[in-house]
This record gives sequence, C-alpha cells and structure tokens, in this order.
Amino acid sequence: MPKFVYSILLYLALPFVPLKLLWRGIKQPEYLKHWGERFGFYKLALNNKDIIWLHCVSVGETRAAEPLLNALKSTYPNHQILITHGTPTGRETSEKLFGNDVWRVYLPYDLPFAINGFLKHFTPKIGLIMETELWFNLISTCKQRDLPLLLLNARLSEKSAHGYRKLGDLAIKGIQSLSAIAAQTKEDAARFQTLGAEHLKVTGNLKFDVKPPADTLDKGLQLKKQLGNKPVFLAASTRDGEEALIIDAVKDLNILTVIVPRHPQRFDEVAALFKQRGIDFVLRTSLYNNALDTNIYESYRPFVILGDTMGELFTYYAACDFAFIGGSLLNYGGQNLIEAATMGKPILIGEHTFNFAKATEDAVNCGAAIRVKNSAELRKNIVNLLENESKRLAMEAAALQFSNQSIGATARIMAIIKPYLNA
Repeated sequence: MPKFVYSILLYLALPFVPLKLLWRGIKQPEYLKHWGERFGFYKLALNNKDIIWLHCVSVGETRAAEPLLNALKSTYPNHQILITHGTPTGRETSEKLFGNDVWRVYLPYDLPFAINGFLKHFTPKIGLIMETELWFNLISTCKQRDLPLLLLNARLSEKSAHGYRKLGDLAIKGIQSLSAIAAQTKEDAARFQTLGAEHLKVTGNLKFDVKPPADTLDKGLQLKKQLGNKPVFLAASTRDGEEALIIDAVKDLNILTVIVPRHPQRFDEVAALFKQRGIDFVLRTSLYNNALDTNIYESYRPFVILGDTMGELFTYYAACDFAFIGGSLLNYGGQNLIEAATMGKPILIGEHTFNFAKATEDAVNCGAAIRVKNSAELRKNIVNLLENESKRLAMEAAALQFSNQSIGATARIMAIIKPYLNA
C-alpha cells in the first residue's frame, strides 16, 4: 500500500472519529476529554528544556516504562519528559505513577496535519515508542525532521508480522525508517528482520525491571487479613467471556476467588454476570469502608471478590496464594505474567499467549507456570495446588528465580538511547 493511499483512508475515516469517541465515552467518560490533542492541537505551555518524548499507548506500556522513565530522569535531569498516550486509562496510570514530574498528552491520530501539529508544538529531541505502536505518517514525518525515533521493548507476534507484510512497502519503509529497534526476544527480532528492520538489538523485557511499590507487601497482608483464612485464588486481567469460565472452574471449591477484569469499563458487566449466576460477591472498593482487621469473609460470606480498582495488581498478587493470568483461556493473546512471577506466585495460564509468547514459554519450562487448555483443566490444577503444598512451594521458588534472572533490559535500552541524546 502506498503511503498516500494509507493517508487517504485515514482522512476518509476522519468524520467517524467523533462518533467513535462519543460511543466510547458512554462507558468511559474520560474519552470525552482532550479532543483537541487527538487532532494535534495543544494548550500545554512549554519551558526552555529539551524534550524527551516517550509514547505509551495504554496501561501495560505505561507500567512497563516506569524503570526506563526513572532512568531517564536520573540520567538527564535537565531534560523535560513528555509522555503521550492513546487511552484514558494509560493517561490515568501515568498520573498515578509519575505525578507532575512529567508532561502528558494524547498522541494525535496518524494524520499528517495532526502529526505536524504535535511535533511543531513540542519539537522533541528524541522519540521513544513502546512495544508495537507503528504509525507510518508519524514515522515518516519524524524522519523528514531528522528526529530520532526508537521502538523500545518491541514485540511482534507472527500474526502481527503477517499483517504488516500484507502492507508491503508501507510497512517495510516505515520499519526501516526507525532509528533503532530494541526487541524483547530473539524471536521478535527475527520477525522484525523479515520486515526489513535495521539497527536492531535484543534487550529483553522491561517489565522484568518493574519493582512493586514499597508498600505492596503491607497492603497485601492487610487485604489478606480482610479476606480471612481461606486460600485465595486470583484471576488477574480477565477478558470478556473468561469470568464465566473461571466461575465454572472454582464452583464449590473451598477457596475465596478474586477476579480482576482487565478493563475498568467492564466492572459493571462482570458484577451483572455474578448476579445473574447467583454468585455471592463483594466489591474490592467496599473493603475500604471496613476496618483493616475486619474479616470480610466472616461478615459477608462472599464466594468472589470483584477487583473493581485500578493499579492494585501487585497488592492482589501479594494477597493471593496462586494466580491465573487472564486473556489466555480465550483467544486474546494473554496478559502479563511477569508481575505474578515478581511476587513469587504459582502461575496458571491458558494456551492463548501470543502477546507474551517467550515469557510464558520460559515460565512454563522452568516450572513457574502451568498451562491449562480449558475451564476443566483450570479446576484440576487449582485443586492440585490446594492439596499439594510442596508443588506450590516449588512453583513459588521457580517464579522468583525466573523473574530475577531476567532483569536488566533498562540498562541495555539506556545504552541504545545514549548516543542520540549525547550527540
């Protein structure tokens, strides 16, 4: 596909963008804010500092960027850091993690006038894109302006690589125009190479470098105390359709299940499912209204805790005995299992893990994780972990070892960035 055809298609879609934002705003009102930024119009007053621009589209990329951003702040204290996002949840996450230490705006849609508006307003010295955000007008315009644009913590599934190959020269020229690519794994690097990538290095996964907040263990112990004496099973980052399968897997088991949907706009939907199925549940937010020493199980006898909060996954992991990682029982590609490993928790995960293929494969091979094909296998392995303490302890030790031996991506990525900022 020629680039001008790509741009024409984007312009043809432009009249429908407000409708899309309005539709999303019905469930998530934050989509109704900052529309100007999405079209390249910014009101943010600038200072005289050189800008390091980091793009983190949503929650996962923003959390993964935390160790890198801290390293950038420490190494380049005289620079201003600007983070761009694509979703309100990503923007909210960066507010919680970084406060007013950074600037944050939405990256505009990949329309030439909008991209030019963004780059003209901020004139960054370098652009750092997290994971797989390939926007071809953005890449082309940065190259025309001699702005170094680096793709960091890059991952590329075979499915995505196949999709980009269909775009022909548009994708190949775009990827070749990147100043550097820091790939998570050798497999990711190989797939980028088939698309003509140059200046490519394997640096590992930044998510292994993310440290739990200092008060995580204390908060986890407080939550565990509130949940009572039953074993706690956590289903983290679940996706549409998986909650029903999880309920089937834990039915009649003598455990307390905590289910945390991946997207906050689904909290009400999942609560409605529990009501429909006759499941006794309590909202995580309701626990804030109880004394820390209140045994919530003895008070309400819930079967499930619905995790209706954002940014608390480390706390949930600290409070649980073992965890299932969502997005993997159904074909969503899986969610991040690294946080569970960092907290030393036995991990159960489904077969659909192409978003985190290498990390999942390594975790399974070292004994930190077990794959399950369906709800029945999930139940079987939950029972096995409940009854087999030695198995549980062995998986805890393997998870910690797996996490600790994978640290170091931040330093390797900083070495790639250094020549561009010191030039």
